[in-house]
Amino acid sequence: MKKKNWAVMGIALFAVGVAVFQGFTHLDKILADQVAQTWNHIYEKQEEEQKDITETAADVSEVESRIIRNGAAGNNVCTFACNVDWGEDVIPDMLKVFKEKNVNVTFFVTGRWAENNKELLKQMYEEGHEIQSHGYSHALCSDISSEKVEEEITKTEAAIIDALCIKPNYFAPAAGDYDARTVEIAERLGYKVVLWTSDTIDWREGSTASVIVQRIMSKPLDGSIILMHPKPETLKALPDLIDQISGQGYRIVPLYRMPV
Repeated sequence: MKKKNWAVMGIALFAVGVAVFQGFTHLDKILADQVAQTWNHIYEKQEEEQKDITETAADVSEVESRIIRNGAAGNNVCTFACNVDWGEDVIPDMLKVFKEKNVNVTFFVTGRWAENNKELLKQMYEEGHEIQSHGYSHALCSDISSEKVEEEITKTEAAIIDALCIKPNYFAPAAGDYDARTVEIAERLGYKVVLWTSDTIDWREGSTASVIVQRIMSKPLDGSIILMHPKPETLKALPDLIDQISGQGYRIVPLYRMPV
């Protein structure tokens, strides 16, 4: 910023010098003042814009530091995070695979799904799986009001408490969509915002079981949160995916059992 200040002084001195050489009339003095003021205003605006950019970057970094995207490395564990807003026809078979493989995962369920599938939700919980919040209606948090963001969390909490008598403490926003306001509201309500490390992208066309396995096994596993959904191809991928992860010396645990 010092270079900019010297530039302003140089312009002002040049204008004043011209005015002195020409007799420094009253009009010259006014023009010299106007030149200096104009350039000073330009540089002040540039400095303010740069300050805003720096502060915005700092804010983004600070908010990001409060979000869970992965666990601590060095513990040889990873987590399956299964987001549920549909898939009740697939989940029972997923539960069978998890039981056969002696694996427990974290299900992030929407409140509306929890209300409509209480018995299945109870089965998921009773078989040792962690139940957490995916919001109520799968709304994108950055597109709705603060009141609606709070409602997405509190209504889901009520639905889970009603079915299981437990209070969730992790919130996975729909589509991973969030802003600083989302994080602040979640934290005020007693939640940590959770995203993911690796994504199966099992909702995309062409995501066959073999493609899903390859996507995950090509990424680091230590401390990873692996995102999935109750999709038929995901179900097909699970046995091989679990075997390959275990074969590399990693355990699959619910999020609450993974150091973060």
